[in-house]
Amino acid sequence: MPHSASPSVRVFPVADERSGPYALATGPDGALWVTLVHSGQIARLTLDGGLTTYDLDARTCRPTIIAAGPDGALWFARSQDHRIGRITTDGRSGAHAVPTPGSAPFGIATGPDGALWFTEMNTDRIGRVGVDGAITEFTLPVEGAFPSAITAGPDGALWFTLNQANAIGRISVAGDVTLHPLPTAGAGPVGITCDGDALWFVEIAAGRIGRIAVDGAIEEFPLPDRTAKPHAIVAVSAGECWFTEWGANRVGRITADGAVSEYDLPSPSSEPHGIAVGPDGALWVALETGAVARVAP
Repeated sequence: MPHSASPSVRVFPVADERSGPYALATGPDGALWVTLVHSGQIARLTLDGGLTTYDLDARTCRPTIIAAGPDGALWFARSQDHRIGRITTDGRSGAHAVPTPGSAPFGIATGPDGALWFTEMNTDRIGRVGVDGAITEFTLPVEGAFPSAITAGPDGALWFTLNQANAIGRISVAGDVTLHPLPTAGAGPVGITCDGDALWFVEIAAGRIGRIAVDGAIEEFPLPDRTAKPHAIVAVSAGECWFTEWGANRVGRITADGAVSEYDLPSPSSEPHGIAVGPDGALWVALETGAVARVAP
């Protein structure tokens, strides 16, 4: 059922539909930093709509997930040319090659050890890159798993989704891996977030939102529209998360008891992907058709 009070939504164009805003993160400068997956660029968006776009060194590098690093810069995965990118708040960028060929990095998050941790979709590995650029890779105990999003957990480890292995993974900063199979077959988990107590994730193929405790206990909550294709998720507080519905042009909210509210976005077929909490406390959503939406509950 819809939430009783619909949020205020404002849409900021940031690129044309060929550029593809994909994911975003709040930077240390109080702006939103957005990956443009199709044009190989990073955009900086201020709260009043001011926009600066930075070209990367390869237009076809396909930047995907972006995260604020511990060094005051933004770090992002480059899935097409198999590198981890870094951009400073004044727009200077560089990249570090992942040692394993064809790795296709996708998700990235700052870990509790002061490094960036990332997933390698094509090679069943989790990577760690220090702020000095040194990369270590850890092989997962499963093949064809398609590791996707990753986040720091409340237990000092990193948690990630295995889109094709139908599981949630945990890796310690020492590289020890544990896998937790999902109850629903073919769920296709993608986005994952931590609310301070547990991990929440989306099941894009099953139309569900999942919650996993650090002891491995899993709950799944079906969405009212099982064909909505939830993609990304972010926690705003313990027991409250917001997520995108890529296949339904909506954003959703879920609470600790599994209650779901869904809200239509004003732009038709906008393809909402990444979602983040902005410096103003609102939700900011990357729309692949060329814009960023601000959603204020």
